Amino acid sequence: MPRPAARVLTLLELLQSGGTRTVAELADRLGVDGRTVRRYVGQLIDLDVPVESVRGRYGGYRLGTGYRLPPLMLGDDEALAVLLGLIASRRAGLTTAQRTANETASAKIRRVLPAHTARRLDTLLEALAFTEEPGEFDTPDAGVLLTVADAVRHRRPVAIRYTDRGRRRSERTLHAYGIVAHAGRWYVTGRDAGIGEDRTLRLDRIADARALPGTFEAPAGPDPARRVLAALATADYRHEVTLRIHGTVEQIRARLPAGIAALEEGGPQPEPAAGQDRAGERWRRVELRAERLDWLPPVLAALDRPFVIERPDELRGLVAALADRLASYARQAPPRGVGAAARRG
Repeated sequence: MPRPAARVLTLLELLQSGGTRTVAELADRLGVDGRTVRRYVGQLIDLDVPVESVRGRYGGYRLGTGYRLPPLMLGDDEALAVLLGLIASRRAGLTTAQRTANETASAKIRRVLPAHTARRLDTLLEALAFTEEPGEFDTPDAGVLLTVADAVRHRRPVAIRYTDRGRRRSERTLHAYGIVAHAGRWYVTGRDAGIGEDRTLRLDRIADARALPGTFEAPAGPDPARRVLAALATADYRHEVTLRIHGTVEQIRARLPAGIAALEEGGPQPEPAAGQDRAGERWRRVELRAERLDWLPPVLAALDRPFVIERPDELRGLVAALADRLASYARQAPPRGVGAAARRG
């Protein structure tokens, strides 16, 4: 038979699932009478858990908004879902918390997982692969994000301090239409009231955000996600890159997704090497804009597909330099004793 303390925790878990629970429903789930339910509720209140009493025909108990987070009760599947969400968001750059906060939250949940659930999670992580290595992302300040989100919801102007990619600082009044997470970064799209034009801004470059009096009307037209994609596609970058790559759409998109590069059929091109002309593989033109070129040579090498660089010439030099470095590494003999040790192992 469950102990009273276990029933109190079960009561908390039931209330955390949301909504108002009647005394009769709680008594049935806990296997006790209504008087005992009320006593358990009193024990939760003594622990500063904000339980509210709801009067009326459909009354009962519900969790109110407390001044601090009450003890959180998660089932096995819920804990697994939260942990996977933390891991995936860290890999994709979608978490707004600092890396240490993400890791400590994961550690706290893992520490209280039942052994069999922890083993299930470890088994899944061992079997799970990501198409891209985790990167370092500039995440927005949580306070800025919440302030801008509130401004979006209530259609309030917001004053921000912004630093652009040229490191120029400015103070702006923004009518924010929406927040969009794209390719590991967070953006806000809206109208810059000072110049009367729509702008797409990176949230991690906003140092401060403060709601202002008044309201504004959101315009009709594309939703915020489409606005951000259109702005990124037409933005001015230092380099315009045009490539021809021989492969399938899936092979190319695995390294150059739609958010980065535009892809189209390339027309008549040099014949691929023997054995490379498999079903769906053909020459395709790839165009993209980039502020820097140094990340592109490793991406093209990882594609492992024939490619031709049409522009810029600087990219040809970077690819050739990478090829020379790899060739020099391959020609180097291992340090003395390494080969013998490997053979013995």
